Amino acid sequence: MATPAGPDRGPTRLRLKAEDDEDLAVISAVLQDAMVLVGDMTYEPENRRFVLVANRFCRETEAERARHGARVMSGLRIDGVTAVKRRDIDPRDADRLLVLLAVRAVPGALYLDFAGGASIRLESARILCHLDDFGEPWPTRFRPRHPDEDAG
Repeated sequence: MATPAGPDRGPTRLRLKAEDDEDLAVISAVLQDAMVLVGDMTYEPENRRFVLVANRFCRETEAERARHGARVMSGLRIDGVTAVKRRDIDPRDADRLLVLLAVRAVPGALYLDFAGGASIRLESARILCHLDDFGEPWPTRFRPRHPDEDAG
């Protein structure tokens, strides 16, 4: 559910919760093309929680900003995580910038799929994710593009 903007509240900030595949598809769409530093992802085994901070493109404002886009910082929390497995991601490479393509669920796990084939598998018996925007959006001239969009 999005928190509405008001005269004193500034821009709309998304606050989303996912508990099933349909909800997760919404969060995945919102986070498509988000930029994430490896150092901005962490697993808290004592809390069974995985969290990350992402710089996401604001697709929900495209109608308002047809020529320019905006980005905003967002936090993603995934609860109920019992183990984390990484493919082509070294957690010590904190300054490496990844582009998130999708968040998806399979039986017993959730995947964070990144451009270039890197991924993170989060072992979890269920889907429980929260996405919250924070900070102020800022304008960007660079809009994410995908080859299939250019095919016409």
